Amino acid sequence: MKKMVLVTALIVIVSAKLMAQKAEVFSNSSRAISGYDPVAYFKEGRGVKGSKAFTTKWNDATWYFSSKQNLDSFVKSPQKFAPQYGGYCAYGMSDGHKAPTDPAAWTIVNGKLYLNYSLKVKEYWNKEQQERIKKADDYWPELKNKE
Repeated sequence: MKKMVLVTALIVIVSAKLMAQKAEVFSNSSRAISGYDPVAYFKEGRGVKGSKAFTTKWNDATWYFSSKQNLDSFVKSPQKFAPQYGGYCAYGMSDGHKAPTDPAAWTIVNGKLYLNYSLKVKEYWNKEQQERIKKADDYWPELKNKE
């Protein structure tokens, strides 16, 4: 229990230190999900850095891709590949706040991509995954365009 409180406190502190994010999509240096290719998580089973050669604008953010094929797949169906909660931390969202994410801390559940603040936070999130997803789904409509 102490660890969960500590992790939640850490997320809140780090989130507060970040620039205010009103955007629906987590953007780092104007790159959605830190410039990682969202399609690669599904097709390659890992996070892959995108390239400036393959980008698109969607949902007021610039998305990067590692290949033309991945870019084309995303353009055809962005909702299929975009991470849930705009790429903000799924665990944080389940606690009612936005938090940044680490592209290495990801999971695909029922065909949807979820990102987490860190690998450690992902461990906690995985323990209560279905409950956390339900809570985050409930918070997201209210929080997606707020700081």
